[in-house]
Amino acid sequence: MKKSTILLLFTISMVSCVPPTKFKSLQSEALTCQEENNLLKAEHEQLTVENKEIKGHLAMLEKDMDRAARDTVKWKEEVSRLERQTRQLNNDYSDLQEAQQALLKGSEVEIRRLMADLQVAQKDLQKREVELEARNARLTQLEEVLQQQQAGLVSLKKKVSDALLGFENQGLTVAQKNGKVFVSLEEKLLFKSGSTAVDPKGADALRKLAKVLEQNPDINVMIEGHTDDVPVIPGSTFKDNWDLSVLRATSIVRIILEGSTINPQRLTTAGRSQYQPVDTGKNSEARQKNRRTEIILSPKLDELYKLVGD
Repeated sequence: MKKSTILLLFTISMVSCVPPTKFKSLQSEALTCQEENNLLKAEHEQLTVENKEIKGHLAMLEKDMDRAARDTVKWKEEVSRLERQTRQLNNDYSDLQEAQQALLKGSEVEIRRLMADLQVAQKDLQKREVELEARNARLTQLEEVLQQQQAGLVSLKKKVSDALLGFENQGLTVAQKNGKVFVSLEEKLLFKSGSTAVDPKGADALRKLAKVLEQNPDINVMIEGHTDDVPVIPGSTFKDNWDLSVLRATSIVRIILEGSTINPQRLTTAGRSQYQPVDTGKNSEARQKNRRTEIILSPKLDELYKLVGD
C-alpha cells in the first residue's frame, strides 16, 4: 500500500471517530479503489504503449499512402501515355487498313489483268505447240524425204558408175556432191578440137547413160558445156567460146534423147564458156581439164518443195 493511501486512512481515522466495523469497511473500499487504480494505471500504460504502436503504424500507413499517391500519379501518367499510344496505334492501324484495301483493290485489278494476259499467253502457247508439232511432223517428213533422196542418189551414182564402168579410165568420172551426181566427160572422149560432133565412143557412153536415165524418171538432167580460155580461130564456124560450149551441150542432148523414152522436159542445156574452170592454170594441162562436159543429175524436189511450202 502506498504512503498516500496510508496517510489518508490515518487522517480519516484521526479526524473522524468511526466504529471499527465502519473503518474496516472503509479500509476495504480503499484497498479496492487502490487495486482498481493500479489496474487502471496498468491499462493506461498498456493503452499508452498500444497508442504509440498505433501511431507508428499510422505513420507507416501515411508514408505508404504518400508513396501510393505518388505511384498513383505515375500510373495515371503512364495510363495517359498508353492511351495516347493506343489512339495513335488505332489511327495508324486505320491508315494501314485503308492502304491495304487500296493496295488490295489495285492488286485485284493487276491480278485480273495478269490472268487475262496469262490466258492469252496460254492460248498462244497452245497454238505454238500445235504449230511446233506440225512443224516437227513436217521436219520428220522432210528428213525422211531427204534420206530417201540421199539413198536414191547413192543408188543412182552406183547405177551410173556401173553403166559407165568401161569409160572411167578414158576421161569420164562420176562423183556425188551437193545432193547431185556429176558425170564429167573430158573433151577427148566426146569431141575433136573445135568440133561439136560427138565421137562414136563418147556417143556409146551417152547412150548407156540414157538407159539409166530412162529407168529413173524422177531425175532431172543438166548438160553443161565448158571450154578453155583460148579464143576460137577467127573465121571458124563458131562466134566464140560461148557459142561452142552451147552447141556441144546441144549435141549431147540429141544423142541422149535419140531412140530413148526420156521426157525432153527433164533435160536442160547450158553453155558455160570458159568462166567456170576447174583449173585456173594457164598451161596446156589446165586447159585440157577445163575443156569438158558435165552432166548433172538432180533428184526432183517437188515433194520436198511441197513440204517446205506447207
